[in-house]
Amino acid sequence: MFDFLINDLFLSTLVVLLWAALVLYAFSAFWWLFEVLVLSWGWKASENTHQWENEDIQVRILTIGAENVVQATVNSVPDTIVDIHVIAEKDITISGAQVHVVPEEFDCVATNKGRAVKWARQNVECDHEYVLYLDEDTLVTGFAGIPDADIVQFTEKPLYTGSKLAYLSEIFRVGYQFEQWGFHRLRYPLYAWGGGVAIRHEIEDEITWDVSTITEDTNFIWRAAQTRDLSYRLVDARFRNQAPPSVKSLINQRRRWISGTLRDGRLLPVGYRPLYYTRIIAWAFSPFVPFFVLFAYLFPGTAPSMELYGTISLALLTMLFVYTFAGTIGYRMHPTLWPILLILTPLAVLTHSIGAMWGLLRPVETFEVTEKRDPGTIETVHDGLEEGQLLDHDGTDRLLRDDEEEYQQFLFSDDLL
Repeated sequence: MFDFLINDLFLSTLVVLLWAALVLYAFSAFWWLFEVLVLSWGWKASENTHQWENEDIQVRILTIGAENVVQATVNSVPDTIVDIHVIAEKDITISGAQVHVVPEEFDCVATNKGRAVKWARQNVECDHEYVLYLDEDTLVTGFAGIPDADIVQFTEKPLYTGSKLAYLSEIFRVGYQFEQWGFHRLRYPLYAWGGGVAIRHEIEDEITWDVSTITEDTNFIWRAAQTRDLSYRLVDARFRNQAPPSVKSLINQRRRWISGTLRDGRLLPVGYRPLYYTRIIAWAFSPFVPFFVLFAYLFPGTAPSMELYGTISLALLTMLFVYTFAGTIGYRMHPTLWPILLILTPLAVLTHSIGAMWGLLRPVETFEVTEKRDPGTIETVHDGLEEGQLLDHDGTDRLLRDDEEEYQQFLFSDDLL
């Protein structure tokens, strides 16, 4: 082995770099398995856990000014939650909620969405235990109260909005986010986004939002974890938000996510940083995993360690398909669709990773809102939805299913068997 390293410096350097890349990706994959299989124990709130009632909740919906999109979100909030506020950048007319427009002259350290949340905390009166934050396109589903925890994350299941590649990428992402099952065991949950996030109001008042960041929800949780033993719960309600309507929108969204978390990584303790940054690198460079396998099997005798390298790289390639399979479970796809989605995994991985790679190599500093579709447009491209169904939806029910155990029959709609 040592003779090889000395005699062929170029090839040995290449092998060392390939092993380094493989080890980084292997660490990320192992940690995902550890979260899902070990740390996930007890992730669901037990029946004996105290549930806060709907009257203990204030809802705040954040938007630039997407009136029709927000109206569907407001309509989806259960009728028993009466304190609903829309925080907007321009005046819009919404039925069933009080609209607040952030004044142009309002100035603070926070920017964009964080600025709006900061203004709302200071100016929207709240005497409830929790503030439930929803994005403008988040349709509440299966809502049955909030378990007693400082931070409560509601899971998501993005709706198909017209871009097949973007939707496939979201299925892959939902599968990877199964790791959230283990976040209640971590002092610092690794991220908070998607679906909806409920925050204990007294903690919001103490931590505040007045920081410069483009991933304000994750930033808030990390700062809160610095000050207390933060309790976290995940509720698998599968709120329905929108998949990006185009690959371009998805790439920009992923780039912003990676840029923001890279910038805020300094908030994490030193022990968490290798874990977090290896995950980011693995996300961005996942499309290169097949090349690890290809190199090992095309040049099997180029180095003494290539046989072992090939075995490990093949196992890691398999993990990409495991994430997709988890996504099919999250979406309740019918088993007849599993082979199709597994075959399409390379496309989903590539599309999902381009924005992350871009954000890693060239981080963005500004916030860009992901384009949203009006409810009528989604109903047009989504075979499982009837006209007016999104505006009529009540958040205590499933959006398209009476039973959460029912399967989705078609790939790009929620039509049921």
